[in-house]
Amino acid sequence: MQIYLSPEMIKNDYQLLNIVDQNNKPVGFLTFLFDEKKLYVFGQAENGVTEDFKDLVKPYIQGMKKSLPGEIDILCYLTVGGEKIDLNQNNEGK
Repeated sequence: MQIYLSPEMIKNDYQLLNIVDQNNKPVGFLTFLFDEKKLYVFGQAENGVTEDFKDLVKPYIQGMKKSLPGEIDILCYLTVGGEKIDLNQNNEGK
């Protein structure tokens, strides 16, 4: 299933993004809160989109990290169908 990010609210210190499928049906959400030293990421998606969700979120987090000045800590909690998922299963950097 193809999933996409659809911005709901984007402000200077946070973003709220809907996750939608190819039919524009909502299947989850993703939030980013950031300050000078930390990036908080929280996201939730429905069952059946685990790999697509990971493939969508990883590069977005990397882009956010590059766009924020200085070295930042990333605190991330993502779930699919209520189960926590780990983006770094293969020891890849965020």
